Amino acid sequence: MKFEDYRISPDIKKNLAALGFRRPTDIQFKAIPPILKGDDVLAIAQTGTGKTAAFAIPVIDMIHQQKSSSRSESISCLVMVPTRELALQITEVFQSIAKYTRVKTACVFGGVEQDPQISRLQSGIDILVATPGRMFDLVSQGHILLDKIKILILDEADHMLALGFIKDIRQLVHKLPKNRQTLFFSATINPEIKELAYSLVNKPVRIEISPKNPVAKNVEHSVAMIGMDDKRFFLERMIKEHPESKILVFVRTKVRAERVFKAMERVGIQTVTIHGDKEQKDRLDVMKTFRSGEIKVLIATDVSARGIDIPDVDYVVNYDLPDVAENYVHRVGRTGRGVKKGLAVSFCSEEEKPVLEEIETFLGQKVSILLIDKEEYTATKDLSEDSLSDWKSLLREEENATKKRKR
Repeated sequence: MKFEDYRISPDIKKNLAALGFRRPTDIQFKAIPPILKGDDVLAIAQTGTGKTAAFAIPVIDMIHQQKSSSRSESISCLVMVPTRELALQITEVFQSIAKYTRVKTACVFGGVEQDPQISRLQSGIDILVATPGRMFDLVSQGHILLDKIKILILDEADHMLALGFIKDIRQLVHKLPKNRQTLFFSATINPEIKELAYSLVNKPVRIEISPKNPVAKNVEHSVAMIGMDDKRFFLERMIKEHPESKILVFVRTKVRAERVFKAMERVGIQTVTIHGDKEQKDRLDVMKTFRSGEIKVLIATDVSARGIDIPDVDYVVNYDLPDVAENYVHRVGRTGRGVKKGLAVSFCSEEEKPVLEEIETFLGQKVSILLIDKEEYTATKDLSEDSLSDWKSLLREEENATKKRKR
């Protein structure tokens, strides 16, 4: 089936064709018809399956058809998401699909001045994408009215629960009309998520995509056994061997992100970082440079994993294995989006082997090992342009930098 065969607005079909959407992915094929019928939906689909478009296409169509027959003065759809980056990504998807329609989308999130967001709300919108904190602030100030909401979408629900937003979600429901359509999307399911989902939805259509394989089928993933202090040499080699590739590198902490940034800088590789210490404006600038391909290597922490939806990420590199096995799925899901192929490579040190075992248990399968013989391993270190080849020198450099900052 093709998108042109769906009973949706010709304006939306025109936008989809311009965006390169030809055939629906599995989640889109299964979710669009029941959403158009007005059913509640409970969907479990891993990152990278095209689930944003799965709810954006039918919701835009329904609001567009409604606006063709009557004038809307209030927000019709509320999309709740866990992070600022995800709010911006989803808003962009809605706006691009709705380009030739009368449907208007805006987003609100914390970390920036609220006045521009309030001004946008006052100009009139149909779809609001929001993070919980800023949304409740604006509701309490009277800038957002929830009593006319017809559709509630919870995206990345498992991540919202992990971030402690469950009370916010339950509080939100009390402010919404009981007679509404609810769409609940999550990458994973556990008893807590299941309980929350069934407290929100009414006789839902349940959709589960590849539940036995959490990693999208078009992502090829592997692991290389590399000492913790040697990882920078192998990252340098990988980047230099793939100069035209867009590479997303995940590390455990913001301190690690900055250290890897400096290590790459020493060998002449330009990278950018994104983590919780960066101001919102800086985060937006970083995403813009990576998205455009101006800079091809982005170093990120897990807090950013759910909000990075960049087209054509060729490689995801797990420079550090994640603390939580489930986060592995969200990381590698940043490549191989939709119908495109992706590659994910993990660097595993001796002390990280127990984490690798947890990841393999979570996946229900072994991750294939990239064999590196001693000669190749040594050559990778020796050929590095990094003159500071031992960790003690790096530690002294970091200590000196810290002293300078304190002055």
